[in-house]
Amino acid sequence: MKNLSERILNIAPSLTVAVDTLAKKLKAEGKDIVSLGAGEPDWDTPIDVRNAGKASIDQGKTRYSAPQGILEVREAVCEKFRSQNGLEYAPEQIIMTSGAKHAVFNSLLAIINPGDEVIIPEPYWVTYPELVKLLGGVPVIVHTKVDNDFQMSGEELSKVISPKTKAVILNNPTNPTGTLYSEEVLASIAKVIAENDLYAISDEIYEHFSYSDSFQFKSLASFDGMYERTLVINGLSKSHCMTGWRIGYVAAPKEIAKLIAKAQGQTTHHPSNIAQYAAEEALKMPLDTVYKMRDEFRKRRDFLYGKFSAIPSVSLRVPGGAFYLFADISDLFGKKTPAGKTISDSIEFCTYLLETVGLAIVPGSAFGREGYVRFSYAASMDTLAAAAERFEKGILALQ
Repeated sequence: MKNLSERILNIAPSLTVAVDTLAKKLKAEGKDIVSLGAGEPDWDTPIDVRNAGKASIDQGKTRYSAPQGILEVREAVCEKFRSQNGLEYAPEQIIMTSGAKHAVFNSLLAIINPGDEVIIPEPYWVTYPELVKLLGGVPVIVHTKVDNDFQMSGEELSKVISPKTKAVILNNPTNPTGTLYSEEVLASIAKVIAENDLYAISDEIYEHFSYSDSFQFKSLASFDGMYERTLVINGLSKSHCMTGWRIGYVAAPKEIAKLIAKAQGQTTHHPSNIAQYAAEEALKMPLDTVYKMRDEFRKRRDFLYGKFSAIPSVSLRVPGGAFYLFADISDLFGKKTPAGKTISDSIEFCTYLLETVGLAIVPGSAFGREGYVRFSYAASMDTLAAAAERFEKGILALQ
């Protein structure tokens, strides 16, 4: 047999997906598992959104549509940007994709050549560096500081730019830390990007999930010199509980949008029409449902933070956005499990919790930051209470 693709062999599997898949497998086998691994809201998709999807089937809207997506849906995306972000896009600048992850891939596909460097602050979402590598690019990782709330500054960005730098990926609010990039820091980053004639991929999938009354979300594309060089990623998975619908979108400069549409025409063609019509309804809905969910997430965050703050050897900060707690458990390294095994990294710690107390969480190494673990609080209060109890039980059993 001939060799298989080295590009795929050389990328890491998604640990967030792996943890969620394993937890579901163990549950299906009858094991008592509590999982805070997946970033998936536990609400159902809003009824009006579901009905719109059903109606599209009944109305026979099930044939091929344009590779970049259905025009009415893209128009709804344009109106979303206009009313919520103060950004003017034409429908030809919008590409509908099979989830926001697909939008990130398509964006990188359109701008990256082999050897190009892409700057990514860590902790990062697990997929960013692997997609860069898959396309022959080189991820350049910027280590952020806890005392700066894990924000990459413009000065830190400028220090890693080289003649090979092509783009910067920024996620705001941030997975896994829940960081909210301040307008001042964003302005410093935008200035460096524009001055160095780079592209920016701005993943804004958590834009509606911020818990600070003083924070006003601002898209990176709205800063001076950024509109013409920014590819904005978004979708409905988080805000409207549409994870399984697989629907996202990218807003890009016209020439880049053309390239993405060209590539999509030869690969996936277009995302599901049913999901697109459901997305159109979601985009036109008032944000009341989203804000209600956000307020519930704030309660869950505070509950879980309160529980974890009382556990010895665990250090964490209150996240400002998204729906994750990122906890420092490095003080537990060197301790022994009841079975006599020494905990030496976050993967071993997470494996220990899964095997002994039935708790599934994601190791920090998946996000480029060893010594940490990520908890998703997009789960019911009962699930969070059970997770906190198991987490504390597992830690207290270490010697």
